[in-house]
Amino acid sequence: MDIYTFAPIATILDAAYAVVTALASSLSPFVGTFATALAIVLITLLVRAALIPVGRSQVRAEYTRRRLAPQLQEIQRRYKKNPELMQRKTAELYAAEKASPFAGCLPTLAQAPVLSTVYGLFILTAINGHPNSLLTDHLFQVPLGTSLVHLVGAGQAWPGLLVYAVLLTLIALVAWMSRRAALANAPLATGNAQTDAQPGSLPQLNGILSWMPFITVIFAAIVPLAATLYLAVTTTWTFIERSILRRRIELQLPQAE
Repeated sequence: MDIYTFAPIATILDAAYAVVTALASSLSPFVGTFATALAIVLITLLVRAALIPVGRSQVRAEYTRRRLAPQLQEIQRRYKKNPELMQRKTAELYAAEKASPFAGCLPTLAQAPVLSTVYGLFILTAINGHPNSLLTDHLFQVPLGTSLVHLVGAGQAWPGLLVYAVLLTLIALVAWMSRRAALANAPLATGNAQTDAQPGSLPQLNGILSWMPFITVIFAAIVPLAATLYLAVTTTWTFIERSILRRRIELQLPQAE
């Protein structure tokens, strides 16, 4: 079953279609064929602006994990032979601190429906029973509904490869800077090297999670160009937003103490 044909989702997708086409129509007299691509960028910025409180909670959760790192490592050391008790003690610690270990996932989860909507808008030939005119829109002569994989498979190298090269390079660069920032702000390791090297320890977990931004690069290469554009804008916003919020929180830390 195609999830986009499910009545509630089809209705939401149709409403999103109306918003994108209306915004593109209003921009068309000023930017011409770039109207739909610019509409995607503006919608992405509006979504991210609305999610600023969520981003703030994510950064605060990051500093909470740093503060709790010694206690979490002590729980791992003390209860390493009893995983169930370790999980319970960890949950109790987070509950006592009124924190959530999943707070860092909130921005990604909140954006998932938006990304799924953008994806659907540029892969479906029909939306809620009517033709999808968005598939005829382009960015630098590259259809917004085509993917890098499709371009390569069809032998349509120019100018699609250049457009994708620019966007994927941007996403990869942001992923690299995000990884560096994540490692710099990861919970500090304590204890001896043997404890820190144990599977599932905080240093090992931080090292693995720091590579996750690069998954976006792979994903961006297989989704329609419109979704790749969304990812390029949202990942750049995320990096800039977190840098600003981290700086603001760091300035407040001495006062909190």
